[in-house]
Parts: sequence; C-alpha cells; structure tokens
Amino acid sequence: MTEENAKQEALTKDDVIAVLKNVLDPDIHMNIVDLGLIYDVQLGQNNSVHIQMTLTSPACPYGPELIESVKTMLLIVKGVKYVKVDLVFSPPWSQDRMSEEARLELGLDL
Repeated sequence: MTEENAKQEALTKDDVIAVLKNVLDPDIHMNIVDLGLIYDVQLGQNNSVHIQMTLTSPACPYGPELIESVKTMLLIVKGVKYVKVDLVFSPPWSQDRMSEEARLELGLDL
C-alpha cells in the first residue's frame, strides 16, 4: 500500500461522527450526535476509537442499549479494531448541546 492510499484510508473524527449519526436515541428518535450526547471522539493507534458520551438523564433506561449501538456501528467500519465508550455526566447534558436542526425538529425554542 502506498503512503497516499494509507492517508486516504485513515479514519478521521468526521468519519466517526458520520457513523454515529446513524445511532438513534430510542425514546426521542433522533441521532445521538444532533442530540449533543457525544462529548469527545479520540482516535488511537490501529484505528481504535475512544468515545466520551452522556445521556439526556443519568436515569435513562436506554443507556446500555445506546452504548452497545455505538460500539456495534463503529466496529463495522472498515479497519476499526477496538471501540471504548465512556459514559460521563460532567458536564451534565442540556438542550443547549443539541444542534439547531434537532431543536427545530423537536419544536424547541431557539
């Protein structure tokens, strides 16, 4: 493989975010990126991915399901060997973290 091909195939944070837009919150029926649940994406060696995410509420019953969905979606990306998801609650999630599109779709005041 040439160096140019390796650069073209390298996983980027934008790639990860694009994949995570396919993970929907089962209760709100909106992707977790636009909801503002993804706090950080880090790429490691050998296309390992480390995600810091939160939930809309610490008591959210869908937490384990969302974490598994994140892992499953990222592990099907070509080359990704390992995914670590850390659930964090600081800073706490608020509607301010949502994208403008998400707030409009949910009918929230901007």
